[in-house]
Parts: sequence; structure tokens; C-alpha cells
Amino acid sequence: MSSNLSIDQLAVAPLAEVASALQSGQTTSVELTRRFLASASDAQGQGSRVFTELFADQALAAARASDLLRAAGLARSPLEGIVLAVKDLFDVAGVSTKAGSFVLKNAPKAQADALIVRRLRAAGAVIIGLTNMTEFAFSGLGLNPHYGTPLNPWDRETGRIPGGSSSGSAVAVSDAMACAAIGTDTGGSVRIPAALCGLTGFKPTASRIDQTGALPLSPSLDSIGPIARSVQCCALLDAVMAGQCAPRLTSATAETVVLGMPRQLFMEAVDDDVANAFDRACGRLRDGGVQIVPIDLPELDELPHINHAGGLAAAESWAWHEELLERNAQHYDPRVAVRIRRGSTQTARDYIELTRARVNWIRRVTAKISGVDALVTPTVPRVAPALSALEIDDELYALTNMLMLRNPSVINFLDGCAISLPCHESGQAPVGLMLACASGQDARLLSVGLLCESLLKAQ
Repeated sequence: MSSNLSIDQLAVAPLAEVASALQSGQTTSVELTRRFLASASDAQGQGSRVFTELFADQALAAARASDLLRAAGLARSPLEGIVLAVKDLFDVAGVSTKAGSFVLKNAPKAQADALIVRRLRAAGAVIIGLTNMTEFAFSGLGLNPHYGTPLNPWDRETGRIPGGSSSGSAVAVSDAMACAAIGTDTGGSVRIPAALCGLTGFKPTASRIDQTGALPLSPSLDSIGPIARSVQCCALLDAVMAGQCAPRLTSATAETVVLGMPRQLFMEAVDDDVANAFDRACGRLRDGGVQIVPIDLPELDELPHINHAGGLAAAESWAWHEELLERNAQHYDPRVAVRIRRGSTQTARDYIELTRARVNWIRRVTAKISGVDALVTPTVPRVAPALSALEIDDELYALTNMLMLRNPSVINFLDGCAISLPCHESGQAPVGLMLACASGQDARLLSVGLLCESLLKAQ
């Protein structure tokens, strides 16, 4: 499969091709790790803004061990020797978990790896470093005033945002600093940077992957997911993190797939680049035999009222941050702090009513979408904006952030699963097409995603 690929080509190849090259002896995990470390350490590149911790010596030691095990016929899984980066809110033993913040820079070092890190290591993955992020994961734009903001690979000259909060994870993959990366998604924080950087990002049902050892933002909404180069890559990483065997992923049959396109919310304020790319992509899916039907979801219009007091993320982040924020307000990104403080105004009654309303809303929306295999929408309504204006204009930052979060956050509130697939033409601004299902429908979603990916790439 990968017999003619150079090390530079393997650095940007899907996981299956990398695994094939490792298995055939075309390359080694040590060679791959050195290639990624070189990219991460390049003074002309984005590495200093992508990683908050780079584990050069540790990663090379793990790669050597992986190569020895493979040579002895003891490869642990399809991830053996694969180089990964993980978001800086997952505990790694011996390192302070900063979550992109200054206030936790000198926090006590983690005593043990987060569960997903342990599972990835046990499968043979090489962890190269911890990736930068929006402070405490509380924004969809990816800006970080403490460690810098990695720039979107699409347009470095203008200096566009990478999307967030898993900004470093996306740019680590786009810029060949890791084969794939792990992020978290509370309102789109895997799917937004994947969409804006031209990658694939998967948000599983929240309960699918145990979050032990991950610093929370909103436990009711948080989920853990991969950013990679294909649906198959995401499915493999998801299975390992969920504690399962390698997935047996099969593509859905085009003639049997029905996608629902909501009439409400998702297409509002969509820019021309997104609208054109999404329309072309839907046309390709239809040409391939997929049926796309409009679906009425007036329940989407209820969300502003349901979340009028600030929503689950504000309430639950305030519960975690209250004491820390009160002691160290000067060290927080003020654009993050103001969102956390919204939770201070919510009463216990507000929170209880919100959780009850959510249960009722999920029940009604799940019933409405049960007749389609998945929803299809743009992942976000705009292509990546320039960083410079957002850094100096707090009002523009807030408005842009809410717009970027709008589409993907619906699926978190639904407790559903979703995947973002790149759907733009080569050379154009990256645009994501989002497929989404109700809670627990991850296998169906990945099957549909595999089909749609093949149809989008075929033409």
C-alpha cells in the first residue's frame, strides 16, 4: 500500500498506510518520530505554538521499544509505532496539566497518565507531546495569549485562526508533527479545528470514552475524539480509546442511505465559501446515490431560551473554577474568564430546570431524526477568519466565537455523535461537512461517514 512513499509522504499519510510501511520495514517508528520531532522543532514552523510540552527523549525511547516489539513479531495493535499528539488537558505522568493556561503552569505534576493515554500507549502508540489549546478549552477559535496561537495551514500569510479549542492538535496533524492527534469536544472543539484546517474530526457519544484524567470543562457536554486524515483513522483511534478492539468498519450502501438536512438554524449566516462547498458536496453525495431530504426541527429554535441563563458549560465550568479564578483572575485570559463567570449567576433552580429541559429536548429531537441515517450540515458557517482582528476586538471575538460554535454545539446538547469531513476543492479555503446522529449511534455514523468520504473523494 505504501511501498513507494517517502518519509515526508508517510508523515502526512492515513494511519493504515503508515502502519503498512512500518509492517513492511519500509520505515521504522524511530525514523517517523525523528521526522515529526524535526518538524516540531523547526524554528520557521508552528511547533513552538503547537506544543506546550514536547517529549523528545521519551518519544524516541517508546519508538525504539515499538520497533523491537514489531521485529520480534509482538506488535500490540494497528497503532504500533504510530506517533500521536494529545491535547494539554490530558494527564501525562510527571508533567503538569496546564490546559493551555498560565495559572496551572506550575501545578503539581500528574501522578499517572489519563486513561486514554494509558490505552493508546498500551496499543503501541508513541506520544510525542501535549498540544496547545484555548485556555481551559472554553472557545471555538483557538486563540491563546499565553503560549501563542498556531496559525491555520491554509493561509499563513494572512494569519488565520486554526479553530479551537483543540487548535494545537489540528495543526500538529496538518503540519506533519504527528500522524494524528487527540482532542476534546464540548461544543465543537474537535470538529471546528478539523473543519478549518481541512482534516477529519470525530466527536463520539460523550459516554463512549472514559474521561478519567482529563481536566473537565463541562462534564455534561465533554467528549474525547480524534483529529486525523480519514474516517478509518478516526475509527481506529476511537476504538482504542474506548477500550475496544480495532473497529470492523464497513461502508454504508449509497442507495440505502437517507440524510436529513435541517431547515432551521444550520444554514443561517453561512458565507459564500461554505455555502458553495457544501452545495457541491451534497451534489456529489446525491450523484453517488445518497438521498438527502429536508427535515423540520423547530426544536432548534428553542435552544436560546433553554440556555438563556448561560448554559451547562458556564454553570459547570464555574463550579470547577470558582476558587481558582477568584485567586488568580489576573492570570486568566479575560475572554475565557468572562464566559466562566456567567455561571456564577445561575441558581440551583436554573441548573435543574436546564437539565430537565435538555432531557425533554433530546427526547423530542431524537424522535424527529429517527427516520434518517444521519443529519448533514456545514460543520461551521464561516471559513477561518484572520487572527489579528480577533486579538484586538473583544466584541468581534465574542460574536465570531458564538457563530463558530453554533452548529457543532447542537450535537453536544443532543448528546449525539458527529464527524466533520473536508468537502472543499483543492486549493480553496477548508470547509467541513458535518454528519451527525443521536446518542449511541456511533457505528452507524462512521459507516455513513466512510461512504460519504469515498463519494467526496471520488470526483
